[in-house]
Amino acid sequence: MGPVGGTAGPTLVGMHDHAPAGIRGGHPRRLLAVSLGITATVLIVQLVGAILTGSLALLADAGHMFTDSSGLVIALIAASVAARPADERQTYGYQRAEVFGALLNAVILIALGVWIAVEAVGRLIRPAEAEVQGLPMLVVAIIGLVANGVSLYVLSVAQRTSINVRGAYLEVLGDLLGSVVVIIAAGVIWLTGWMPADAVASLVIAALIVPRAITLLREVFAVLGERAPSGTKVTDIRDHILGTEGVVDVHDVHVWQLTRGAPVFTAHVVVATDYFADDRAGLLLSQLQSCLARHFDVEHSTFQLEPAGHVEHEAHA
Repeated sequence: MGPVGGTAGPTLVGMHDHAPAGIRGGHPRRLLAVSLGITATVLIVQLVGAILTGSLALLADAGHMFTDSSGLVIALIAASVAARPADERQTYGYQRAEVFGALLNAVILIALGVWIAVEAVGRLIRPAEAEVQGLPMLVVAIIGLVANGVSLYVLSVAQRTSINVRGAYLEVLGDLLGSVVVIIAAGVIWLTGWMPADAVASLVIAALIVPRAITLLREVFAVLGERAPSGTKVTDIRDHILGTEGVVDVHDVHVWQLTRGAPVFTAHVVVATDYFADDRAGLLLSQLQSCLARHFDVEHSTFQLEPAGHVEHEAHA
């Protein structure tokens, strides 16, 4: 008798019935749209503030906000594409669109961080004649801090399961930290009149942006490189499968993820011959699929059940 195959579709829905109430439990696209509205509004405020106060730090933060707005638009488009069902051409669906959206966001963030650093160093070497107005700069920075805090709260839950939303979340987090830095610089300028604080704050913002972008980029490459999800140990999964009654051996084990929170698993499982003779192979298949869903949060698993001796037969075919 030949091998028997089986696939488990999304099996984690029932495990997450206790989704958070309120806006944070909304669909990722809705959350991204809300965050985009907040970010775009603060962007305008910061641009006006940067022009009126002469602050490079505010301008850098506004540039970061502009990048975030662009990134959120990209994220919204990617989320919409990812929601499309699988078809004959895209058999796994379009969830990888989120990964490509995150990749573009990471590249934009790195470019922005380099630009801010260059501008800040230039201002330190050649101090601008125009003075920075500390008090208006402080007020605008506080507005940005509050707005970023709201956006961060809105995205805090969805970012755990969507790499696309996580990219937007990291960008907003960087904005919030940037607002804190600008507040400190504005306070120093307002109280002491030390103008280089503005350029120093800009360098700090650049230092906050680049590491976050690199972290996101590494996660994107891990997904595109089909690396096993972080925290997943293939040996543990193999041991669980081998511990199931009727399993003789397991080989060709593969674990990867379509996007953050969407792991995929395949394996060939050698089963005692009597399980096929007694029609117990189907029950064993269900046990294996339930094991992965329960212990390893694997959303999609595919097993090929093979009778003992099938591997040797393949080797000599």
